[in-house]
Amino acid sequence: QLQASGGGLVQAGGSLRLSCLASGRSFDLYVMGWFRQAPGKERAFVARLSRSGGGTFYADSVKGRFTISRDNAKNTVYLQMNNLRPEDAAVYYCAAGTRFTTRDYEFDYWGQGTEVTVSS
Repeated sequence: QLQASGGGLVQAGGSLRLSCLASGRSFDLYVMGWFRQAPGKERAFVARLSRSGGGTFYADSVKGRFTISRDNAKNTVYLQMNNLRPEDAAVYYCAAGTRFTTRDYEFDYWGQGTEVTVSS
């Protein structure tokens, strides 16, 4: 089970850090990802992270502004979001899977989502 938190309202240019706590065992066996879905749009890939935390990949739209990381001792994955833009506003979902992929349907487990609102 995954539980995402940390969303909220922030002004453009501000920062937020999302967290996703995983329950159960073997967190370090999973590739972790963040996706987002804005109103009226399809869910989109944001970032993914390898099991060890050493390998990352980002969507072009967030590269250089967002950082994904994990603490396997705490069963938690983070998404640090800096220099937020109005177009970053969405519900953000964390996901866990066994494939190092950007495709949402290849992730096996999903959190409930946390909403990020960015005011201009």
